Amino acid sequence: MPLVTSTEMFKKAYEGHYAIGAFNVNNMEIIQGIVSAAKEVQAPLILQVSAGARKYANHVYLTKLVEAAIEDSGLPICLHLDHGADFEICKSCIDGGFTSVMIDGSHHSFEDNIELTKRVVDYAHSKGVVVEGELGQLAGIEDDVNVSAENASYTQPDQVEEFVSKTGVDSLAIAIGTSHGAFKFKPGQKPQLRFDILKEVEKRLPNFPIVLHGASSVVPKYVNIINEYGGNLDNAIGIPEDMLREASKMAVCKINIDSDLRLAMTAGVREYLALHPEHFDPRQYLKPARENIKDVVKHKLVHVLGCDGKA
Repeated sequence: MPLVTSTEMFKKAYEGHYAIGAFNVNNMEIIQGIVSAAKEVQAPLILQVSAGARKYANHVYLTKLVEAAIEDSGLPICLHLDHGADFEICKSCIDGGFTSVMIDGSHHSFEDNIELTKRVVDYAHSKGVVVEGELGQLAGIEDDVNVSAENASYTQPDQVEEFVSKTGVDSLAIAIGTSHGAFKFKPGQKPQLRFDILKEVEKRLPNFPIVLHGASSVVPKYVNIINEYGGNLDNAIGIPEDMLREASKMAVCKINIDSDLRLAMTAGVREYLALHPEHFDPRQYLKPARENIKDVVKHKLVHVLGCDGKA
């Protein structure tokens, strides 16, 4: 089975009131853990690559690892560029075999965002590739994305129809209170998503797939393990899973998860090395790290996204 686009995935997700998990990948063990979980529960997958991941692991290595995952699992997998900053990186990924790209023009003016996004859409669609755009800015830090709380902004529902019609995007990432990274809320601050904005967007864009970025729940289990074995992640707070479940039953068809994978992997490595200080073989400490990835992804697919059995 070749790589697929997200078009059919999103259509089924919207109609079935569930969401597809979009998991960021950086190396072989992360891909193996994600795909092993999805294969076990028969869930479709979006594996996404950030600009930082391409710099770290190289475009060719990542695409070949994803091709191996398809051959090994037989699952429908979409390969997606996460947070493409400009036309050039989107074009590089489109020409390099990706089936989906995100152009993030949210830091530009509304008019310039439309112009940039449409340019990417025109090129991508000519190659059979789908495009995700973004309106509104999420706070937080993740790879090359760094937006302060002061500069973050919610999506304005009265802009979405014009944006989608003028750009031709296939899906739209919106800002309703999610945030990048492991420190999404301040201590004592109640995590809250703006479902009123989501409902209004859904009303204005019927049957159109919506995307949530920065949606890791920052699993306390892994935060605690990291802190127990020498880490310093006090006050790491994520998005409550019940809110993500509610969003996935609405117009949200794609939910991005990255920080939870990083936490799960780091917890596995820290714990193993602390308990086995005499070991130095990467295969020894990366094995439990990979198993943690599988566990957290399986939980998300079944209990949060509801996309198990949908492959």
